[in-house]
Amino acid sequence: MSRIGRKPLEIPKGVQVSITKDMVQVKGPKGTLSLKKNHNVEVKQAKDEGKDVLVFERTGNEGQQRAAHGLIRALVGNMVKGVTDGFTRQLEINGVGYKAEIKGNKITLSLGFSHPIDYTLPEGITAKTDKNMLILSGIDRQALGAAAAEIRGFRPPEPYKGKGIKYVEETILRKAGKTAGK
Repeated sequence: MSRIGRKPLEIPKGVQVSITKDMVQVKGPKGTLSLKKNHNVEVKQAKDEGKDVLVFERTGNEGQQRAAHGLIRALVGNMVKGVTDGFTRQLEINGVGYKAEIKGNKITLSLGFSHPIDYTLPEGITAKTDKNMLILSGIDRQALGAAAAEIRGFRPPEPYKGKGIKYVEETILRKAGKTAGK
């Protein structure tokens, strides 16, 4: 059995979970998220030691059912964390003249190209800048990660000088440059 899927998911105070035939909806102080249920995994609300919990049970023991067991539990866990605390992703912009400007839900990136890059943020994602940092935040972890990856893809960090956009926790393996042979 999946170790993650087997763990019950505690529902914090102020969070409401509604389970229908084909949807799981989580409502909290920061917003509402919903997920289409997988037919291989049953989601049930229960009480465990006086606390409200969600229990995930799979319908069989085939490969697809085992794979979906832990996945659905992790996705619902991310939804619960998102509506209570939210998620943030920090991008670091390195390079002379590289910068990001935010106007409403648009980010204008100057990354050394002949033109600025305009990126429209997805709904539910907000951004702010702090010197050479671009901080994205939102309640949907999947949408936040996709937006951060797309912004990073405009100018990935290069290995010689480290110029480009990188995640804060990312380390870049640096290469030595050319040496003159005389």
